[in-house]
Amino acid sequence: MPPRGNPSPRTTDRRPLWNPPATGKSWQAAVLDARPDTRKARAMNSGTRTITVGIDGSRASLDAADWAAREAQRRRLPLRLLHASPGPAVPARIPDVDVPAGRTRTALDRAAIQLAYAHPALNIIARSTEAPAVPALLAAAAETETLVLGSRGLTGFAGFLVGSVALAVTDRAARPVVVVRAGELAADERMPTADGTPPSTAPYLPVVLGLDLSHPADDLIGYAFDTAAVRSAPLHVVHTWTLPPPRGYAPGVPVPGHPDEREDGKWHVLTSTLQPWRHKFPETPVSEQVIYGHPGHQLLRASNRAGLLVTGRRSGEGLSRAAHSLIHHAMCPVAVVPHS
Repeated sequence: MPPRGNPSPRTTDRRPLWNPPATGKSWQAAVLDARPDTRKARAMNSGTRTITVGIDGSRASLDAADWAAREAQRRRLPLRLLHASPGPAVPARIPDVDVPAGRTRTALDRAAIQLAYAHPALNIIARSTEAPAVPALLAAAAETETLVLGSRGLTGFAGFLVGSVALAVTDRAARPVVVVRAGELAADERMPTADGTPPSTAPYLPVVLGLDLSHPADDLIGYAFDTAAVRSAPLHVVHTWTLPPPRGYAPGVPVPGHPDEREDGKWHVLTSTLQPWRHKFPETPVSEQVIYGHPGHQLLRASNRAGLLVTGRRSGEGLSRAAHSLIHHAMCPVAVVPHS
Protein backbone atom coordinates (compact mmCIF):
# COMPACT_ATOMS: atom_id res chain seq x y z
CA MET A 1 0.00 0.00 0.00
CA PRO A 2 1.47 3.37 -0.91
CA PRO A 3 2.46 5.47 2.09
CA ARG A 4 0.12 8.20 2.98
CA GLY A 5 2.78 10.80 3.59
CA ASN A 6 2.40 13.97 5.60
CA PRO A 7 -0.97 15.70 5.73
CA SER A 8 -1.14 18.57 3.30
CA PRO A 9 -0.30 21.90 4.92
CA ARG A 10 -2.77 24.73 4.88
CA THR A 11 -2.29 26.37 1.48
CA THR A 12 -4.38 28.24 -1.04
CA ASP A 13 -5.73 24.98 -2.46
CA ARG A 14 -7.78 24.53 0.71
CA ARG A 15 -11.41 25.54 0.33
CA PRO A 16 -11.78 28.78 2.32
CA LEU A 17 -14.17 29.01 5.23
CA TRP A 18 -17.60 29.85 3.84
CA ASN A 19 -18.89 33.26 4.90
CA PRO A 20 -22.65 33.77 4.59
CA PRO A 21 -23.87 36.88 2.80
CA ALA A 22 -25.00 39.77 4.98
CA THR A 23 -28.71 39.31 4.31
CA GLY A 24 -29.89 40.24 7.79
CA LYS A 25 -31.21 36.73 8.39
CA SER A 26 -30.44 34.88 11.58
CA TRP A 27 -28.25 31.83 11.17
CA GLN A 28 -31.26 29.65 12.02
CA ALA A 29 -33.20 31.10 9.11
CA ALA A 30 -30.27 30.61 6.75
CA VAL A 31 -29.87 27.01 7.78
CA LEU A 32 -33.58 26.32 7.53
CA ASP A 33 -33.65 27.80 4.03
CA ALA A 34 -30.99 25.31 2.96
CA ARG A 35 -32.06 22.47 5.22
CA PRO A 36 -35.77 21.74 5.40
CA ASP A 37 -35.25 18.87 7.84
CA THR A 38 -33.45 20.86 10.55
CA ARG A 39 -36.51 20.96 12.81
CA LYS A 40 -36.71 17.19 12.57
CA ALA A 41 -33.05 16.96 13.54
CA ARG A 42 -33.63 19.05 16.66
CA ALA A 43 -36.22 16.55 17.77
CA MET A 44 -33.55 13.83 17.63
CA ASN A 45 -31.19 15.33 20.22
CA SER A 46 -31.85 12.78 22.94
CA GLY A 47 -30.04 9.51 23.47
CA THR A 48 -26.63 8.44 22.27
CA ARG A 49 -27.36 8.12 18.56
CA THR A 50 -25.52 11.25 17.49
CA ILE A 51 -22.02 12.29 16.52
CA THR A 52 -20.93 15.31 18.58
CA VAL A 53 -18.11 17.70 17.76
CA GLY A 54 -16.65 20.48 19.89
CA ILE A 55 -16.52 23.89 18.22
CA ASP A 56 -14.24 26.72 19.37
CA GLY A 57 -13.86 28.69 16.14
CA SER A 58 -10.34 27.50 15.34
CA ARG A 59 -9.45 25.97 12.01
CA ALA A 60 -8.69 22.71 13.81
CA SER A 61 -12.19 22.53 15.28
CA LEU A 62 -13.73 23.29 11.89
CA ASP A 63 -11.66 20.54 10.27
CA ALA A 64 -12.81 18.24 13.07
CA ALA A 65 -16.41 19.30 12.41
CA ASP A 66 -16.06 18.44 8.73
CA TRP A 67 -14.65 15.02 9.67
CA ALA A 68 -17.51 14.53 12.13
CA ALA A 69 -20.03 15.47 9.44
CA ARG A 70 -18.64 12.84 7.09
CA GLU A 71 -18.70 10.26 9.88
CA ALA A 72 -22.29 11.16 10.74
CA GLN A 73 -23.29 10.72 7.11
CA ARG A 74 -21.54 7.35 6.92
CA ARG A 75 -23.37 6.19 10.04
CA ARG A 76 -26.64 7.92 9.11
CA LEU A 77 -26.72 9.80 12.40
CA PRO A 78 -27.45 13.44 13.23
CA LEU A 79 -24.51 15.72 13.95
CA ARG A 80 -24.45 17.82 17.10
CA LEU A 81 -22.24 20.90 17.26
CA LEU A 82 -21.31 21.97 20.78
CA HIS A 83 -19.76 25.29 21.74
CA ALA A 84 -18.59 25.46 25.35
CA SER A 85 -17.64 28.86 26.71
CA PRO A 86 -15.15 29.44 29.51
CA GLY A 87 -16.99 30.31 32.70
CA PRO A 88 -17.52 29.43 36.35
CA ALA A 89 -17.83 25.82 37.31
CA VAL A 90 -21.35 24.48 36.88
CA PRO A 91 -22.90 21.01 37.03
CA ALA A 92 -21.48 18.94 34.19
CA ARG A 93 -24.81 18.11 32.56
CA ILE A 94 -25.27 20.29 29.49
CA PRO A 95 -28.39 22.44 29.30
CA ASP A 96 -29.88 22.14 25.81
CA VAL A 97 -30.02 25.85 25.15
CA ASP A 98 -30.80 27.06 21.64
CA VAL A 99 -28.31 29.50 20.17
CA PRO A 100 -29.83 33.01 20.39
CA ALA A 101 -31.22 34.09 17.03
CA GLY A 102 -29.79 37.58 17.39
CA ARG A 103 -26.20 36.47 17.72
CA THR A 104 -24.40 37.08 14.44
CA ARG A 105 -21.70 34.93 12.95
CA THR A 106 -20.28 33.37 16.08
CA ALA A 107 -18.04 30.34 15.80
CA LEU A 108 -21.03 28.05 16.25
CA ASP A 109 -23.16 29.99 13.76
CA ARG A 110 -20.58 29.86 11.03
CA ALA A 111 -19.83 26.19 11.57
CA ALA A 112 -23.54 25.31 11.44
CA ILE A 113 -24.12 27.21 8.20
CA GLN A 114 -20.95 25.97 6.53
CA LEU A 115 -21.71 22.34 7.32
CA ALA A 116 -25.35 22.71 6.28
CA TYR A 117 -24.32 23.89 2.83
CA ALA A 118 -21.47 21.39 2.48
CA HIS A 119 -23.59 18.45 3.68
CA PRO A 120 -27.20 19.27 2.72
CA ALA A 121 -28.54 15.81 3.61
CA LEU A 122 -27.15 15.91 7.15
CA ASN A 123 -29.28 16.52 10.24
CA ILE A 124 -27.50 19.20 12.28
CA ILE A 125 -28.16 20.22 15.88
CA ALA A 126 -26.33 23.30 17.22
CA ARG A 127 -26.00 23.81 20.96
CA SER A 128 -24.15 26.21 23.22
CA THR A 129 -23.39 26.03 26.92
CA GLU A 130 -21.75 28.36 29.42
CA ALA A 131 -20.15 25.39 31.20
CA PRO A 132 -16.35 25.11 31.12
CA ALA A 133 -15.05 23.13 28.18
CA VAL A 134 -13.87 19.97 29.93
CA PRO A 135 -17.01 19.18 31.99
CA ALA A 136 -19.24 20.22 29.09
CA LEU A 137 -17.47 17.93 26.64
CA LEU A 138 -17.37 15.06 29.13
CA ALA A 139 -21.12 15.39 29.60
CA ALA A 140 -21.57 15.45 25.83
CA ALA A 141 -19.42 12.35 25.45
CA ALA A 142 -21.69 10.44 27.83
CA GLU A 143 -24.72 11.27 25.66
CA THR A 144 -23.36 10.64 22.19
CA GLU A 145 -22.06 7.76 20.13
CA THR A 146 -18.75 9.43 19.32
CA LEU A 147 -17.20 12.73 20.41
CA VAL A 148 -14.90 14.45 17.91
CA LEU A 149 -12.29 17.07 18.87
CA GLY A 150 -9.76 19.10 16.95
CA SER A 151 -6.17 18.69 18.04
CA ARG A 152 -5.47 22.41 18.26
CA GLY A 153 -7.42 25.45 19.38
CA LEU A 154 -7.09 29.19 19.52
CA THR A 155 -5.22 29.19 22.84
CA GLY A 156 -4.14 26.81 25.54
CA PHE A 157 -7.05 27.97 27.70
CA ALA A 158 -10.10 28.09 25.44
CA GLY A 159 -9.07 25.90 22.54
CA PHE A 160 -8.69 22.18 22.05
CA LEU A 161 -4.96 22.23 22.55
CA VAL A 162 -3.48 18.76 22.83
CA GLY A 163 -2.22 18.55 26.38
CA SER A 164 -5.12 20.47 27.89
CA VAL A 165 -8.76 20.19 26.88
CA ALA A 166 -8.54 17.41 24.30
CA LEU A 167 -6.29 15.27 26.48
CA ALA A 168 -8.38 15.87 29.61
CA VAL A 169 -11.55 14.83 27.80
CA THR A 170 -9.99 11.84 26.03
CA ASP A 171 -8.49 10.75 29.35
CA ARG A 172 -11.91 10.47 31.05
CA ALA A 173 -14.67 10.25 28.44
CA ALA A 174 -17.25 7.50 28.77
CA ARG A 175 -17.60 7.03 25.01
CA PRO A 176 -15.17 6.92 22.06
CA VAL A 177 -13.33 10.16 21.33
CA VAL A 178 -11.79 10.88 17.93
CA VAL A 179 -9.00 13.46 17.83
CA VAL A 180 -8.58 15.05 14.40
CA ARG A 181 -5.45 16.95 13.46
CA ALA A 182 -5.68 20.39 11.93
CA GLY A 183 -5.46 20.16 8.15
CA GLU A 184 -7.25 16.81 7.84
CA LEU A 185 -9.10 16.67 4.50
CA ALA A 186 -11.74 14.33 3.11
CA ALA A 187 -9.21 13.09 0.53
CA ASP A 188 -6.86 12.03 3.34
CA GLU A 189 -9.26 9.21 4.26
CA ARG A 190 -8.98 7.59 0.84
CA MET A 191 -6.43 5.74 -1.24
CA PRO A 192 -4.24 7.99 -3.37
CA THR A 193 -5.16 8.00 -7.05
CA ALA A 194 -2.75 8.38 -9.95
CA ASP A 195 -5.21 8.00 -12.82
CA GLY A 196 -7.25 11.14 -12.30
CA THR A 197 -10.02 9.35 -10.41
CA PRO A 198 -11.84 11.81 -8.11
CA PRO A 199 -10.67 11.26 -4.52
CA SER A 200 -14.29 11.16 -3.36
CA THR A 201 -14.82 7.87 -5.22
CA ALA A 202 -11.51 6.23 -4.30
CA PRO A 203 -11.55 3.36 -1.78
CA TYR A 204 -11.05 4.22 1.87
CA LEU A 205 -7.69 3.70 3.51
CA PRO A 206 -7.62 0.91 6.11
CA VAL A 207 -8.78 1.31 9.67
CA VAL A 208 -5.89 0.27 11.92
CA LEU A 209 -6.61 -1.26 15.34
CA GLY A 210 -3.91 -1.52 17.98
CA LEU A 211 -4.90 -4.52 20.10
CA ASP A 212 -3.50 -5.59 23.47
CA LEU A 213 -4.17 -9.32 23.67
CA SER A 214 -4.06 -9.21 27.46
CA HIS A 215 -7.19 -7.03 27.32
CA PRO A 216 -9.00 -7.87 24.04
CA ALA A 217 -12.17 -5.93 24.91
CA ASP A 218 -15.28 -6.41 22.80
CA ASP A 219 -16.07 -2.68 22.90
CA LEU A 220 -12.74 -1.85 21.30
CA ILE A 221 -12.77 -4.60 18.68
CA GLY A 222 -16.42 -3.98 17.85
CA TYR A 223 -15.82 -0.27 17.30
CA ALA A 224 -12.95 -0.97 14.90
CA PHE A 225 -14.89 -3.56 12.90
CA ASP A 226 -18.01 -1.39 12.74
CA THR A 227 -16.02 1.67 11.64
CA ALA A 228 -14.33 -0.31 8.87
CA ALA A 229 -17.68 -1.75 7.79
CA VAL A 230 -19.45 1.61 7.42
CA ARG A 231 -16.58 2.77 5.20
CA SER A 232 -16.31 -0.51 3.28
CA ALA A 233 -12.66 -0.28 4.26
CA PRO A 234 -10.23 -3.03 5.21
CA LEU A 235 -9.29 -3.50 8.86
CA HIS A 236 -5.66 -4.01 9.83
CA VAL A 237 -5.13 -5.33 13.37
CA VAL A 238 -1.72 -4.81 14.95
CA HIS A 239 -0.48 -6.50 18.11
CA THR A 240 2.94 -5.60 19.47
CA TRP A 241 4.89 -7.55 22.03
CA THR A 242 8.20 -7.44 23.88
CA LEU A 243 10.19 -9.90 25.94
CA PRO A 244 9.76 -9.63 29.71
CA PRO A 245 12.68 -8.12 31.62
CA PRO A 246 15.22 -10.71 32.77
CA ARG A 247 14.89 -9.67 36.42
CA GLY A 248 13.76 -12.41 38.75
CA TYR A 249 15.59 -15.28 37.04
CA ALA A 250 18.73 -16.89 38.41
CA PRO A 251 21.97 -16.22 36.53
CA GLY A 252 22.32 -18.56 33.59
CA VAL A 253 18.65 -19.57 33.65
CA PRO A 254 17.01 -18.65 30.32
CA VAL A 255 13.81 -16.66 30.24
CA PRO A 256 10.97 -19.17 29.67
CA GLY A 257 9.77 -19.38 26.10
CA HIS A 258 11.83 -18.94 22.97
CA PRO A 259 10.98 -15.69 21.13
CA ASP A 260 9.75 -17.65 18.11
CA GLU A 261 7.48 -19.71 20.35
CA ARG A 262 6.17 -16.57 22.00
CA GLU A 263 5.40 -14.97 18.65
CA ASP A 264 3.65 -18.12 17.41
CA GLY A 265 1.54 -18.06 20.54
CA LYS A 266 0.61 -14.42 19.95
CA TRP A 267 -0.49 -15.23 16.41
CA HIS A 268 -2.69 -18.04 17.68
CA VAL A 269 -4.35 -15.86 20.32
CA LEU A 270 -4.87 -13.00 17.86
CA THR A 271 -6.43 -15.26 15.23
CA SER A 272 -8.72 -16.86 17.81
CA THR A 273 -9.74 -13.47 19.22
CA LEU A 274 -10.71 -12.10 15.81
CA GLN A 275 -12.44 -15.22 14.50
CA PRO A 276 -15.96 -14.46 15.86
CA TRP A 277 -15.69 -10.89 14.58
CA ARG A 278 -14.79 -12.10 11.10
CA HIS A 279 -18.02 -14.10 11.12
CA LYS A 280 -20.00 -11.09 12.31
CA PHE A 281 -18.50 -8.82 9.62
CA PRO A 282 -17.92 -11.23 6.70
CA GLU A 283 -17.62 -8.46 4.10
CA THR A 284 -14.83 -6.62 5.92
CA PRO A 285 -11.34 -7.65 4.77
CA VAL A 286 -9.14 -8.23 7.82
CA SER A 287 -5.36 -8.45 7.98
CA GLU A 288 -3.32 -9.22 11.08
CA GLN A 289 0.16 -8.31 12.20
CA VAL A 290 2.14 -9.47 15.21
CA ILE A 291 5.29 -7.42 15.55
CA TYR A 292 8.02 -7.10 18.14
CA GLY A 293 8.50 -3.59 19.48
CA HIS A 294 7.00 -0.72 21.42
CA PRO A 295 3.28 -0.26 20.66
CA GLY A 296 3.47 3.50 20.31
CA HIS A 297 6.31 3.33 17.79
CA GLN A 298 4.77 0.55 15.70
CA LEU A 299 1.30 2.11 15.63
CA LEU A 300 2.73 5.48 14.63
CA ARG A 301 4.31 3.75 11.64
CA ALA A 302 0.99 2.10 10.81
CA SER A 303 -0.84 5.45 11.00
CA ASN A 304 1.12 6.63 7.97
CA ARG A 305 -1.05 4.41 5.77
CA ALA A 306 -4.32 4.50 7.72
CA GLY A 307 -7.56 6.43 7.44
CA LEU A 308 -8.23 6.03 11.17
CA LEU A 309 -6.18 4.62 14.02
CA VAL A 310 -8.13 2.95 16.85
CA THR A 311 -6.66 2.40 20.29
CA GLY A 312 -8.15 1.54 23.66
CA ARG A 313 -8.27 2.93 27.17
CA ARG A 314 -9.40 0.91 30.15
CA SER A 315 -12.38 2.52 31.87
CA GLY A 316 -11.43 4.23 35.10
CA GLU A 317 -7.84 4.63 33.98
CA GLY A 318 -6.10 7.40 32.11
CA LEU A 319 -4.44 7.34 28.73
CA SER A 320 -1.45 5.07 28.36
CA ARG A 321 1.92 6.36 27.23
CA ALA A 322 1.32 4.83 23.82
CA ALA A 323 -2.06 6.56 23.50
CA HIS A 324 -0.50 9.90 24.45
CA SER A 325 2.11 9.41 21.75
CA LEU A 326 -0.50 8.51 19.15
CA ILE A 327 -2.68 11.53 19.89
CA HIS A 328 0.28 13.86 19.58
CA HIS A 329 2.04 12.35 16.58
CA ALA A 330 -0.20 10.02 14.53
CA MET A 331 -0.54 10.87 10.84
CA CYS A 332 -4.30 10.25 10.81
CA PRO A 333 -7.26 10.79 13.16
CA VAL A 334 -7.06 8.74 16.36
CA ALA A 335 -10.07 7.10 18.02
CA VAL A 336 -9.66 6.33 21.73
CA VAL A 337 -12.24 3.77 22.85
CA PRO A 338 -12.88 3.21 26.58
CA HIS A 339 -13.48 -0.40 27.53
CA SER A 340 -13.92 -2.50 30.64
